[in-house]
Amino acid sequence: MSVLVFADSSEGKFKKTAFEVVSYGKKLAEQLSTTLTVLTINASDSSVLFTYGAEKVIEVNETKLTTFNAKAYASIIQQVAEKQDSKTIVVDSSIDGLYIAPMIAVALDAGYVSNVVELPSSVAPFTVKQKVFSNKAFANTVLSTDKKVIGVAKNSYGKHENLVSGATESFTATLPEIKVKSEKIEKTTGKVTIADADIVVSAGRGLKGPENWGMIEELADVLGAATACSKPVSDLGWRPHSEHVGQTGKPVAANLYIAIGISGAIQHLAGINASKYKVVINIDPDAPFFKVADYGIVGDAFEIVPKLIEKLKIFKQS
Repeated sequence: MSVLVFADSSEGKFKKTAFEVVSYGKKLAEQLSTTLTVLTINASDSSVLFTYGAEKVIEVNETKLTTFNAKAYASIIQQVAEKQDSKTIVVDSSIDGLYIAPMIAVALDAGYVSNVVELPSSVAPFTVKQKVFSNKAFANTVLSTDKKVIGVAKNSYGKHENLVSGATESFTATLPEIKVKSEKIEKTTGKVTIADADIVVSAGRGLKGPENWGMIEELADVLGAATACSKPVSDLGWRPHSEHVGQTGKPVAANLYIAIGISGAIQHLAGINASKYKVVINIDPDAPFFKVADYGIVGDAFEIVPKLIEKLKIFKQS
């Protein structure tokens, strides 16, 4: 009857969201007067999960799963949930999480709520608060099903240390037929990824060309941030598509999102609206981005960004 949390990892290392969902799962288990079980798939060291409240860690090591496969991951989580008799399953609301959660819900005949931002306000009836309408509003959703799948929104709950002594056990899953295979994966190295970044520095066509991206990368380097771009920029080939953020690209839920030379198309705003603080730098005072920004600077990015970099370097040195 324990709460089951899936702690996602990449190349053996836990993603930042893994610690957040484990922290969330621990408090949820306390609300439900039960224990917390955490599932890992091909993770190298699961002991760190005890720091965030895991009472039992179930490790699945499957050599056939060298890359993420939604069908296989969902099947493994389903099998572990059934073995543990877990009626509440917690995952993150990342792109991968949004793939697997509906599959888990269908397999277990469970209700599913994504983008959950808080612990349940009530467990009878089971009521959770979620972000809706592209993060423009909240809804208090009641799950009446016996089994439940909860998708926790990134940066909504935070990671909280809650050290316990727990046990680890292995589990051998029966994999479904894997029909989708990855032939080639290209990854950027040495940079903060958009998915893990607390700060994202993004730029648009206001930069006028790819040759001007040096100052964006320098600003990101000073801040320890990830770099991103608008859809037109990636479509033009100025930046790789992996940096395209927005509703049609990668969603961003950073603590700080800095938009430079981006007017603010509705699709872009919908994709970054979950970020806590939004700063815009644009020469056009009527740019739509100013309407949703927490802070705005009207001016030429080619004048403002170098000065901002200079001031930040001085601040860091002091």
